[in-house]
Amino acid sequence: MPSTPAPTEPRELLNAAGIAAALDGLARAIADSNGSLEGVALVGIRTGGLELAVRLQRMMRAGGSSVPLGAIDIALYRDDVFEGLPRPEVGPTELPFSLPGKIIVLVDDVLYTGRTVRAALDALVDFGRPRAVQLAALVDRGHRELPIQADFVGLRVVTRREEQVKVLLVERDGVDRVILRDRSLE
Repeated sequence: MPSTPAPTEPRELLNAAGIAAALDGLARAIADSNGSLEGVALVGIRTGGLELAVRLQRMMRAGGSSVPLGAIDIALYRDDVFEGLPRPEVGPTELPFSLPGKIIVLVDDVLYTGRTVRAALDALVDFGRPRAVQLAALVDRGHRELPIQADFVGLRVVTRREEQVKVLLVERDGVDRVILRDRSLE
């Protein structure tokens, strides 16, 4: 019988400066990949991706004007919504622009199994058919269960399934940090 690895102490993957640098790299990569920001819109996946999308929007300008920003809530699109989880908290989806013809950059904090992104794609197409959808993730930790990959990644990190990547953001947590911790130490 295989032994279970001993829990590891939490370790910091990114501090505030590291998060700022990763977001700067994401903003540059999105702009470079699309040649222009004309026709590009950011959509943050509630909750973690929205704060990051707001920060990316501040960094990105298209001809001096802001890149459109939206938010999408996936609570009712999750494939585990009725599997013993507490009652889902449904937040607003706000897409103050028309999707057809737009390149949508979905923004999330951590890419793990791909199920959050799948739910976001399902929710997004309920509002229209964009020209293209790209994915930006602050952290890609691997362990995909669905064939979903990020187009833009701030940090790739090798993790064990027993571990959790926790993104703390000043907007909601008072500090900017990304921590890798063992779930058994919670």
